Formats: sequence, C-alpha cells, structure tokens
Amino acid sequence: MMRQIVSAACGLGFCLTAPQLAGAEGVSEPGVVVELYTSQGCSSCPPADALMEELVRQPGVIALSLHVDYWDYIGWQDTFGNARFTARQKAYAHAAGEKMIYTPQIIVAGGERLVGNEGAAVASAVQRGAGRQGGVALTLTREGDLVRIDAQAAQPLPAPVRVQLVRYLPQQTVEIAGGENAGQIVTYSNIVTDWQIVGEWAGQEPLALTVPAAGSAPVVVILQNEGPSDIIAAARLR
Repeated sequence: MMRQIVSAACGLGFCLTAPQLAGAEGVSEPGVVVELYTSQGCSSCPPADALMEELVRQPGVIALSLHVDYWDYIGWQDTFGNARFTARQKAYAHAAGEKMIYTPQIIVAGGERLVGNEGAAVASAVQRGAGRQGGVALTLTREGDLVRIDAQAAQPLPAPVRVQLVRYLPQQTVEIAGGENAGQIVTYSNIVTDWQIVGEWAGQEPLALTVPAAGSAPVVVILQNEGPSDIIAAARLR
C-alpha cells in the first residue's frame, strides 16, 4: 500500500503544495497549465524561456512551451515552430476579443494572459489558477501504448469540455544561427511536439476514454472549455 505524502516546493516567489505517491511510477500528477508562446526568432523571448526552466520544476505546475512560426521570416526558422500553435494562440486572442498576438505570451489555466517574461505576475496567476481547481478529479493510467483517461466532476458541468492530449520534449538546447537571436545558445523546456483534441466530455457522467499514446514522451491531458477558455482540469504522466 502506498503512502501519500504532501510536499511543498517554493520558487519564483510562490509555493505550491502537491500530493505525490511515494515510490510510485506512472502515477498521474494534477497541475495548473502554463502555456508559453515563444519563438527562437524573438529577441524578447529568452528571458521567458529561462522562466520556463524554473516553472517546469514546480510541483503542481504543468508548463508547456508552444513555438509559433510567425517570426520565421526574419532570418531564422524556429526548429520547433508549428503553425498549429500559432492558430491556437490566435484562437485565444479571438475568444478574448483581442486583435493581436505577440511573443513571449503566457496563458495560465486557459484564462489569464500575461507577458511571458514577468515572473512575479506569472507566479500570482499560477496561485490563482491552483485555487480555482478541484471540481474535477482527473487521472491518467498507462496501458502499453495507450493511455486511459478517467474523470469525474463533483457537480455536473454546465457545458461540454474538450479532451486534449499533449506530448512534449522535456528539454533541448539550440544554437541559433540567424534572426534576432543570432549567436545565442538557448535551452528550451517542455517543448510541445503534438496537441490533439481526442474527444468531448459532457461532464454529467464519469469520463472513461482510452487513446493512443505510443512512445516514452510525457503525456498531458487537458480538459478545457470551448473558446479556448478556462482549463477545468489537467494531469500529466511522465
């Protein structure tokens, strides 16, 4: 029988408490999702990328770097850039009635939008996001090349939510040879390589869904209101 430990970690001016299962491998971890929209071609982005190095070490935080492609024209093609991530950032802006997108931008829990290199503001937003969670219990279980997603809401949800599966590369260092950051060597953390909508959950009955997730890359599942809007629950398997 496994012993549950509650641990607290502090950094970036805040502490989060997260339950961990001692000695357990493959146990899913809940967390507040922090999305950084960044680019290797953006001169303002390296401080935000460094902030992500700190965020990925915080229990209770699921930090994800999404590299956009709209800076590629200035002399360097982002090696992780993906037009789908640009489209996701545009969808957030459209849902909020905003007319422009920029890097570095951080979006916390699908709601709060912040300049990506403002560490204190990000820390406060993460704390607020943690305080809003708890209405949905979400767990993930590996089954070979599949992941089972189980969720149950304390109260019926007012509207259906998207079930999203995310894979990421934990870390990679890149030597940038062109563009605004030419000559810099930058380490990137939790680099998103794939983001898929794998289903929809009405939130009235418990969710039980099994989806393909081959390979050893970490798996994140995000339950999010349409918009995209607020993330109501997220969990990760490393």
